[in-house]
Amino acid sequence: MKVTRNTPDQLILSNTPWLIGIMLAIFILCFVGAGLFLATEGSEGVWFGIIFSLFGGGLGFGAFCAFVRRVQVILDRNHNSILIRRQSVFGYDTVEHELSNLSHAEVETTTSTRDRTTSKMHRPVLILEKGMSAGRHPIVEAYVSGRGAQRMVDAVNAWHPKRKVDSDSQSA
Repeated sequence: MKVTRNTPDQLILSNTPWLIGIMLAIFILCFVGAGLFLATEGSEGVWFGIIFSLFGGGLGFGAFCAFVRRVQVILDRNHNSILIRRQSVFGYDTVEHELSNLSHAEVETTTSTRDRTTSKMHRPVLILEKGMSAGRHPIVEAYVSGRGAQRMVDAVNAWHPKRKVDSDSQSA
């Protein structure tokens, strides 16, 4: 996720998963292409090639639908609004909150342990202190590693200095 606009009146954060989308498209094309190649090689491999294309291409398409989602968060002082827009293969969803209800942003952290190795994953969360939407609102649904979530939280808290708080991680 990155900051695409940062003006005194508007802060826009966006996430477009280009890399995973391109990789899944290549995965789909490889399986469909290999299956079609097998299907045209002769009468023995026709059904195997068709099944290979449908199964591999279908798995890739399912993964594409599950993991490729564009997210855009617009904080707008002029309209006193926070728009969270999510777009996937299946459609477009917009959630709107009042900017005046925004208290701050935090990093939400989850910890998992596997084979004596502990890993931490993070996501940025908007904290609305009042109104119909009071509570925690994740900017993105997925937890990710790295410092991207902290950069988004820092950007929101710097742009909207209503109440500065420590944005250290909280376990989910």
